[in-house]
Amino acid sequence: MLYLERIPAAPLAAFIRALWYAQVPHIAHHRERVLPSGCVQVILNLARDFLLDCPEGHADLHRPPALVVGARSVYEIVDTSDMADLIGIVFEPGGFALFAGDAADLFSNRTVDLEAVWGTPARTLRDRLRELPTPRAKLRFLEAFLAGRIAPRLTRHGPWRSAEVAFALGAFQPNPTTATVRDVARQIGWSERRFSQVFREEVGLTPKTWCRVQRFQRAVHQLHAGADLRWAELALDCGYYDQSHFANEFRAFSGIDATTYSAQRTLWANHIVVE
Repeated sequence: MLYLERIPAAPLAAFIRALWYAQVPHIAHHRERVLPSGCVQVILNLARDFLLDCPEGHADLHRPPALVVGARSVYEIVDTSDMADLIGIVFEPGGFALFAGDAADLFSNRTVDLEAVWGTPARTLRDRLRELPTPRAKLRFLEAFLAGRIAPRLTRHGPWRSAEVAFALGAFQPNPTTATVRDVARQIGWSERRFSQVFREEVGLTPKTWCRVQRFQRAVHQLHAGADLRWAELALDCGYYDQSHFANEFRAFSGIDATTYSAQRTLWANHIVVE
């Protein structure tokens, strides 16, 4: 197994959280459940000319080999055979819209053919990545490609993210339970409705949903790290009202309970085995 991450240099670092490469052939289990993180990703399969769609209760279907995975508020099922040779991009909240040239919420809870968004350069990018000899060379080339793609847009499109959404993300980020949507909208000077609309267009989810996903992610990472806390303590530490609220929210986003997560977690916090 091989997994690498690369943090891009400026100016990409303002838009992109990480570039990653995975080479995980011959996984014993067939499927994994991927939990929602609220971030937009781009994924390119370098091993074969398709990715697999795995709807629960149905046979696997072929999808294009390069996809935009929009900000998600629900889990999805992936086929582990796709991980044999895979490379991807994780965008910062609000960082994808400029690369897409469109509102981020058009991609939310959807997977879209990357070629439909970036055109022929998406195919050229994947072809070139498949030719490069090492994972690090692939990551360097991917970063250079993205830097070249974004450079002219920075001058043409003006600010890539509104100051209001940047402020809101800063207010929500430390602990998504300390600042309410109403409070942040009031501080910005917008109506709650306008704030929610602009935030959704730039980030991909409404501020309320985004905060719920971030609170869920806080719980996931504590569970993945093996936090030695009672469920009630964990719930309060992550910002839930009580253990029942935590249990309901955890199942709503993951489709399972926290005990099952702990028993089936994998190397990655947001991947768990589907038995």
